[in-house]
Amino acid sequence: MLLVIDVGNTRTKVFVYEQDAIVFNTAFNAEFFFEEILKIFQNYSKITHTVLSSVGKLEDQIVQFLEEHSILTVINSETNLPFDNLYATPKTLGVDRMVLAAGAVLKYPKQNRLVIDAGTCITYDFITADDTYLGGGISPGLRLRYESLHAYTAKLPLLNYKEPDGLIGNSTPEAIHSGVVNGFVNEITGFITEYEKQFVNLAIILTGGDAEMLSKKIKNTIFANPNFLIESLKQLHEYISIRK
Repeated sequence: MLLVIDVGNTRTKVFVYEQDAIVFNTAFNAEFFFEEILKIFQNYSKITHTVLSSVGKLEDQIVQFLEEHSILTVINSETNLPFDNLYATPKTLGVDRMVLAAGAVLKYPKQNRLVIDAGTCITYDFITADDTYLGGGISPGLRLRYESLHAYTAKLPLLNYKEPDGLIGNSTPEAIHSGVVNGFVNEITGFITEYEKQFVNLAIILTGGDAEMLSKKIKNTIFANPNFLIESLKQLHEYISIRK
């Protein structure tokens, strides 16, 4: 069995695979990491390997625990990836972006690929058909947009996501929803349009916590998969294992 762990900015996602079948998955906040992982190892004693990616620095005790209970692969800037990385500062490229790019290369061969991860931030990552990573973009995610309006103004309230009633908000809350949500969607569709103008045979992969909502609003041909990072981690682990 393979344990796949994605430590994100706000939540940790964990999947247990038996060959290609998902037998368990969960998500939790960082403070519950040891408690949750211990339960998983107790319930799935056949776990032999773990693959892990984290957007931040991992605590030593986490790595030690996983090494004691399985054969651990940690994805980082030294990992053998299935693409040439032309990012000007490759060691600053987020691990989540590396994993998503690797997954796009492995799942969509011989195509240009644009991976859009709509989570805490929106990240755009572009990999050419000849498996060269060029870079992309980073902007605030949906929740950050709501929070910044509240944090950096005197009177605007902090709101939770709500589908705007229309383009024109006729109250301050409705105006915020219109500006945040429509701006969020229009940014992403605008990026897609510009990439499609420059690159033919383009596979567009949409993932992250807001992928499902966005997939209903974006009319372009996209592959929407909220768990694409987890699936990419699994594929990357297989890629690395074959080459050892």
